[in-house]
Amino acid sequence: EQIQLIKDLQRAVDVLRARANVDDERIAYQGISYGGAMGALFVGVERRIKAAALVVGDGGLVSHFTGPEDLNFMADLSCATRVGWFRAMTPIEPIRFIAHAAPTALLLQNGRFDNLVPAADAQALHEAAPQPKTIRWYDAGHGLNQQAFFDRLDWLREKIGID
Repeated sequence: EQIQLIKDLQRAVDVLRARANVDDERIAYQGISYGGAMGALFVGVERRIKAAALVVGDGGLVSHFTGPEDLNFMADLSCATRVGWFRAMTPIEPIRFIAHAAPTALLLQNGRFDNLVPAADAQALHEAAPQPKTIRWYDAGHGLNQQAFFDRLDWLREKIGID
């Protein structure tokens, strides 16, 4: 499903670029939560994106489900199922791809009080991301706050010229 999602996003870029009323130099991606994590994978393989806002994202499903807060998820799986899952998911973990995002400009937004994406997971993604990148932390939970929304709009205005 994750590989298909990336293929679908690439086809969406194809469709946008085929339209006469779309400026190829102003295509951006915005992903929130799971979309933020998948955006890290997407920008690592898609070179036609000018800017990407990855909001409350982490390094991917392996990162997400292997922290101390997720022991119950892994404990409920058989050993064989865990091994199969890791073999399938590790090669496509978004944190492994984000390093290839340049020259796409990145905005990474996370909340200090996020109970779904721990700060350490967000920080790992931030560190793996190449320049140019802008990192913003907010005194907020997983839903962030209005300031994060305004900051994202300002950043997109600067990068792709939205009004």
